[in-house]
Amino acid sequence: MSSDPTSVSEFLPWYSSVHRGAGYKSRVATDAYEAAREAALAFGGRTGRDDVAIICRNTTEAINHLAYRLRLERDAVVVTTVVEHHANLLPWGRVARRRYVDCEPDGTFDVTAVREALDVAPRPQLLTVTGASNVTGWLPPVDEIVGVAHERGVPILLDAAQLAPHRSLPAEADYLAWSGHKMYAPFGAGILLGPATTFADGDPFLAGGGAVDLVDLDEVVWTDPPEREEAGSPNVLGAVALHAAMSELSAIGWPAIAAHESDLAVRLRRGLAGIAGVRLLGPGLEVPTLAVASFVVEGVPHALVAARLSAEYGIGVRHGCFCAHPYLLRLLRLSPGEVARYRDAVLHGDRRWMPGAVRASACLATTAEDVDALLAALAIIAGGEPAPVEYVQDPHTGDYRPADDLAGWGDHQRRLGASCARG
Repeated sequence: MSSDPTSVSEFLPWYSSVHRGAGYKSRVATDAYEAAREAALAFGGRTGRDDVAIICRNTTEAINHLAYRLRLERDAVVVTTVVEHHANLLPWGRVARRRYVDCEPDGTFDVTAVREALDVAPRPQLLTVTGASNVTGWLPPVDEIVGVAHERGVPILLDAAQLAPHRSLPAEADYLAWSGHKMYAPFGAGILLGPATTFADGDPFLAGGGAVDLVDLDEVVWTDPPEREEAGSPNVLGAVALHAAMSELSAIGWPAIAAHESDLAVRLRRGLAGIAGVRLLGPGLEVPTLAVASFVVEGVPHALVAARLSAEYGIGVRHGCFCAHPYLLRLLRLSPGEVARYRDAVLHGDRRWMPGAVRASACLATTAEDVDALLAALAIIAGGEPAPVEYVQDPHTGDYRPADDLAGWGDHQRRLGASCARG
C-alpha cells in the first residue's frame, strides 16, 4: 500500500497500532501516520525547517497544548483580539494575562491597532490571532501582522482553523494550528506546528505511553518531539483522513479554490444585503471575505430562522454565537444592560432569548444555485410569510422545532447538550 493513501477506505484493511509493533500491518500504519505528519509540515510551508507537526484532536487541543508548553509566567502578557474563537481566548486566560486588540463596529481591526497593543508595556510574550473569522469570514492582514510582531521580537500563533481549507497558510507564523474537520476530513484530527525547540525540554502536555524513553517509579526520561507530545494510542484514521484532505486541496490548487469561493462570497453577501429585513454582520461589501456570512432577520429569532431553513427548505445553517461571544456581542451592538439581562436568564437555565445570529457557510461543493436557494428562502421568511407548521421552543436549549412529530425533530430524538446555540 502507498504511504499516501487516496482514501480512508484504502487504509482501513491495514489499520493497526503505530510505533508499537514489528508486524507488517503495524509498519504500514506507522508509515501512513508519519506520512501524514510530513504532509502537514509541507501544507504549513515548513519543509526543510527544524519544525515539528504534533497531531492532536483539533485546533482547540492544539492551542491548549501550546499554552501549556510555552511555560509562561502567570503575569506574562499574551496579546490576542476580540475577533477570536473561544479556542484562542480561553486557554490563554488560564496561563497568562490577556491584552486585547478591539475591533471596529464592522468587526475588523487594522495593523496599527495590533502594533499599538504590542507596544504597550510590559512586552508581550506572544501574539495570537485568527487567520480568518469563523463568524464573518473576514481575513485579517496576516502577513503584515506577522511582520509587526517579528519586528518587536514577539512570536505569533495563527489559529488557522477557518483559513486552512480556503487559503494557503503563512509559513512565517511561528506556530500554526488547524483542524481536519474544517477541511472535510472525518475522525477528528488537528495539527500544531512549531519549532522543535519549543517542545525539546520539559514535560509534555499529556503524560503516558509512547512519550517516554525510560520510566522508573520515581523517574521518567521523555523521548524526543514530536513523539514526546503524543502520549497514548494516536488517532491513525484521523491522521490518514487529514492527509487525504490536504493532498486533495493542494491538488486542486489555491488559485482555483479562492476564485470559486470568492465568487460565492460576493453572491452570498450581496444577496443577503439586498433582502429587506436582513442585516448582514461584519465588514462592508467592498471588503473581500471567505464565503461565510452571518446575519440576523428583523423580528425573527435566530434559532427560528435556522429551524425554518432546515425543516421547510432543507438548508443547514449554524445559529447562535459561534463560539465567539465577545465578537458577536460587538457585531450585534448590544448594550451592557441587554447583555446583563441575557446573562441572568442563562444563569437561571433559560436560553430562549440568547442573542445570536445565523451563519451560512459555502465551500468547494457549494454552487451558485445553492446560494440562490438560500436567498430565496430567506426572502420568504424575512417577508413575513407564515410558516406552514407551528414551531415550539425549548427553553433549556433555546432551539425551535416543528410542533409535528416529524422524523428527526421529536422530543424523544433530542439529546441533552444538543443545542445549536451553545458554545
